[in-house]
Amino acid sequence: MRPVDSSEARESGASTLGIDTPQVTARAKVLGRALYAGDYKLPGMLHGKVLRSPYPHARIVAIDTSAALALPGVKAVLTGADAPAALWGVHHKERAILAKGVVRFAGEEVAAVAATTEEIARDALDLIHVDYEELPAILTPDESLDEAAPGVHPGRNNIAHEIRYTRGDPDAGFAAAHLVHEATYDCHAQYPGYLEPMGTVATVDAEGRLVVWTSTQSISQARLRLASALERPISSVRVIQATTGGGFGAKMVEDANNLIAALLAVRTGMPVRLVNNRLEDFLAACSSVPERVTLKLGMDKDGIIVAKDVRVIADCGAYAGLSGDVMHVTSMRSDNMHKNANVRSHATLVYTHTPPHGAFRGFGGAQMQFALNSHIHTMAEKLGLDPVEVHKRNALKAGDVSVHGWKIGSTGLAECVEQCTQAIGWTQKRQRPKGTGSRRLGVGMAAAMHVSGNRTIGNWDGSVVVVKINEDGRVFIMSGECDMGQGAMTMLSQVVAHELDIPIAHTLVLPPDTDTSPIAIGSLASRVTIAAGNAAIVAGRMARDKLLAIAAKKWSVPIQRLRLAGGFVFDDEAQQERRATIAELARLHIWSHGGEGIQVSGTWDAKTQMHDDNLYGNIAPAYSYAAQAVEVEVDTQTGRVTVLDSFVSDDCGKALNPTAIHGQTNGATVQAMGWTLYEQMQIEGGRLMNGNFADYNMATADAVPLLRGGFVESNDPNGPYGAKGASETAILPGAPAIANAVYDAVGVRITDLPITPQKVLAALAAKAAHEQQEVLHA
Repeated sequence: MRPVDSSEARESGASTLGIDTPQVTARAKVLGRALYAGDYKLPGMLHGKVLRSPYPHARIVAIDTSAALALPGVKAVLTGADAPAALWGVHHKERAILAKGVVRFAGEEVAAVAATTEEIARDALDLIHVDYEELPAILTPDESLDEAAPGVHPGRNNIAHEIRYTRGDPDAGFAAAHLVHEATYDCHAQYPGYLEPMGTVATVDAEGRLVVWTSTQSISQARLRLASALERPISSVRVIQATTGGGFGAKMVEDANNLIAALLAVRTGMPVRLVNNRLEDFLAACSSVPERVTLKLGMDKDGIIVAKDVRVIADCGAYAGLSGDVMHVTSMRSDNMHKNANVRSHATLVYTHTPPHGAFRGFGGAQMQFALNSHIHTMAEKLGLDPVEVHKRNALKAGDVSVHGWKIGSTGLAECVEQCTQAIGWTQKRQRPKGTGSRRLGVGMAAAMHVSGNRTIGNWDGSVVVVKINEDGRVFIMSGECDMGQGAMTMLSQVVAHELDIPIAHTLVLPPDTDTSPIAIGSLASRVTIAAGNAAIVAGRMARDKLLAIAAKKWSVPIQRLRLAGGFVFDDEAQQERRATIAELARLHIWSHGGEGIQVSGTWDAKTQMHDDNLYGNIAPAYSYAAQAVEVEVDTQTGRVTVLDSFVSDDCGKALNPTAIHGQTNGATVQAMGWTLYEQMQIEGGRLMNGNFADYNMATADAVPLLRGGFVESNDPNGPYGAKGASETAILPGAPAIANAVYDAVGVRITDLPITPQKVLAALAAKAAHEQQEVLHA
């Protein structure tokens, strides 16, 4: 059968599942008509600006706002005294909307202004006088853990969260191991780097309800936080997701932007627009959690892992946010890749007087995968083995249960490893000469896993999708799950259009709105495809059944002899073929059911198990895998590392929209290259020194090679049509693949990210000095 291309599928009603399909949001974006939070304009709208602390730790002695309030056009100047008493946070309610009494990081929000123009609001900030008493600052985890260190938060020590567990007998495993290797790896914070900085427009409507348009990954979580922090009934808060220009975890529940905009709107009684500029976003957005990972592995002579011991020190900054959950992932997720039954972990999250860290794409997986994959490569070499074979020999298979109780329904880990290494020419390039002169070539690879869903937030990991068939046969889809550019709306349209056998153009996913959308956990943990996709299947089939039922009643025939296809319901067994359009049946349903239109609500919840107090339980309905192979060139004179080639293999279960997955995988790959080679937040004395794209070096098009990749379709039994989360896993293997390639090229192992030219040159100099000493002592 000739494959149907996407344009035919959109017009004919043929399914787009598995076919390259443009994003349903693309037209609005390319025409410039998509409304981001900063684009909303309401009558009488004011403009907000935030005054931030210049100190990492200081007592607020006094704040004089009189000059700012006297400036024409200024409608409000708020400080911590004007905010509710409630504190906000994820697990620890510890942060005020505006600082009260003390600031704990340089950039913390101290005062907020609302004025008739953005320029006036900015000028007003200069007129606010704050008298600070600078206090000693704790700037590193080592300082934080010092027994003599004062608490960043009074009355508490500096440990925000701690994890300890042991499975099996690690000590016996190490004793029996043929090879034991231990090393420490340092991972730095990465700014999310989305196109759209955080933005919010907030207003109080005629009924006194707070209405908020914001850039967010979860309208439900945003509403809960707004209601709690502002001490309002939750029904008095409405959150609408504006078009969101990227999130990468940072637009989940940890930014104060919409809280401050809402507070200004409530206090002024007027609409307020608050949009971060890039520097403000650098200061306010949660970057990824910096961690120090000490890893000890034991292997037998065949490269089988027999024992693992992990020690993690993580820095959450001034407020814990989601950092504890991130550290949880670092400490234990990678255990579930391998057959090893002997694992031990001790992870400690500490407070410092630095900007808060938190959720970021990969959610703690990248930090451990950098350590684990670097370790596997090092140990494979010592055992005379190919690291590719070590990965394959240790990989859990479909049907296995991991050391933590994770039930592996599908896995393409071994296939991903095989696909990417073959694509890069792994065997041949490892055997070739490394080059002559100052430029040396090397190849490296790494593998990783991630979740697709996560039953650790609460004892529900599902989704609800509402399908409404209008009188013209077009279909509205309502979901609380947010599309921040990854394609959630397109996936929902594809699924419902497939189930109703209508063109995807006949569907419309309405913007998430807490007044009309079902409650949803949100876009995190690669859960939307598997959770909302399954719920959309349920809803689509419920809507189809209603259409068939009304046709059966209309024609007085058994429902079993009817079929739905191409926008029609058919009765093929009638003497003369009968058919009715979806529109006709939708209208008939209204008149036959007392004015009730066809609207159904499909619910799906994962059949998973929330972990117990010992962190044991099958937390996700599916698990995703990826592997990456790279070729690099290292200039031994300058220390510069250039990635010449890259191939990422992504086990997505089933590729519902290949072009979307390729695009997202490429984005993850570039973010990983940026974290590994270029990006670094320069903090001096607790202050960020490079909060702009001129000084913060993200990877650009000329810094990355042609991005190549492929899929492995493992067809997960719990996924919609076999699909599971895609592309987030692809960020995880990049750093170790590059580090392994650098080692292959020049024989130095970099364990401290980023891999800068200075570190490469220092490592080469140390290697040369060591070799010279060996010659002298020979």
